[in-house]
Amino acid sequence: MKKRLTIVIKLGTSSIVNESTHSPLLSTLTLIVETCVALHHAGHHIILCSSGAIGLALHHMDLPRRPKHLPQVQALSAIGQCKLMAMWDQLFAHLRQPVAQILLTRNDIADRTQYLNAQNTLHELLGMGVIPIVNENDTLSVQEIKFGDNDTLSAITAGMVQADYLFLMTDVDCLYDKNPRQFPDAKAVEVVEDIAELDADVSSAGSSLGTGGMGTKIVAARLATAAGVTTVITRSSKPGNIAAIVQYAESQKSAARSLEASGELPVRTTPNETAQSLQKTAVVNNGASTPHLEEPSLPPLHTRFLPDPHPIRDRYFWLLHGLAPHGTLYIDAGAHTALAAKAGLLPVGIIDVAGTFGQQECVRVSVLPSRDTSKLDEAEEVGRALVNYSSAEIKRIRGVRSSQIAEVLGYADSEYVAWRESVALFKREMSRPVTPLTEGKRMSMGRLSGYVDG
Repeated sequence: MKKRLTIVIKLGTSSIVNESTHSPLLSTLTLIVETCVALHHAGHHIILCSSGAIGLALHHMDLPRRPKHLPQVQALSAIGQCKLMAMWDQLFAHLRQPVAQILLTRNDIADRTQYLNAQNTLHELLGMGVIPIVNENDTLSVQEIKFGDNDTLSAITAGMVQADYLFLMTDVDCLYDKNPRQFPDAKAVEVVEDIAELDADVSSAGSSLGTGGMGTKIVAARLATAAGVTTVITRSSKPGNIAAIVQYAESQKSAARSLEASGELPVRTTPNETAQSLQKTAVVNNGASTPHLEEPSLPPLHTRFLPDPHPIRDRYFWLLHGLAPHGTLYIDAGAHTALAAKAGLLPVGIIDVAGTFGQQECVRVSVLPSRDTSKLDEAEEVGRALVNYSSAEIKRIRGVRSSQIAEVLGYADSEYVAWRESVALFKREMSRPVTPLTEGKRMSMGRLSGYVDG
């Protein structure tokens, strides 16, 4: 791997402490540190997103289980965060690798300036050769400003730094089409090109110490892949697999690009056509051998979500995923078409308003099939927006022309309810080809397609 990659590695509490005794899993953590340092020495940028503060605090305070009351959880988080960072610092110090602590809440990135400050700090640390260790600031977080779990936090971090890979380390090797503990014939899902087409068992609810399960990892994968990040689910007890998986994925992309450049591989093919092209033997073209690839042996078992070929970046990513919406604007199809054509949101296209919010706050944007306000439950959410007027003001000017805003309100801050640069639309779901199940225990959703774009 000659290309410098940015790799975010997320570890849940169950990967850091023993679920029963709450003692740190030092053998696993040592392997993770060795893996991170080896990747760093290979020239890659590494960010560690680490849970475990509360688990370590339970061990330090000799408590049997995670408390239910928020003040107690926050107090334990304050105790455990010291232990967590001290542990990471000591482990990395053995290999002379500097680390840094980054604690975030959703409020820290809700403000655009603070979001950019966090982004700049992470980039500066990576440039200094430091491995940032990111965690949610549970000491201050309440439900309204929490990310929900560190899977989501790691995905937002990966999008913030435009990472190449996000590894969601867990206690299983990969996703399966059904629970492998109950069904011996369960098949592993190797590669997912379209999450909308995913058919896998996500019933795992996580450990008694953690807050996330397999379902939260799917949500994180959807968020990260939309930002152009290849997302991988694999077993935390085998961190050495990270390098092997990255090596395999990069070799596949490199080979596909070489085949495309040589004319052997069309830019867009079905998965079966792509697989056949990648497995062709060398042919002679103008006296020279063209690039080819005999597919290498399978990498360690994992599930890899391929990135969106048209990722959401920077400000639009912040609008969609950095902010918590405070209400909803219901718009008509004409307004949605105008937004898709890069026009701003005018009051004439707004049908109704839900929630209470102020100027420059984030809201959901939902499209109604008609202007019938009795059918709000039929609306489809299509994006997010920062609005120029409060909910009370928008209720008064909805459906009117921009020239009438001053007449209705007595003033007009803007002709637009939201400027186009303050509106971010979700990507339209595009169903992509999916390969049939393989004969063995593994299955693939878009096994080789997308490597050119990925």
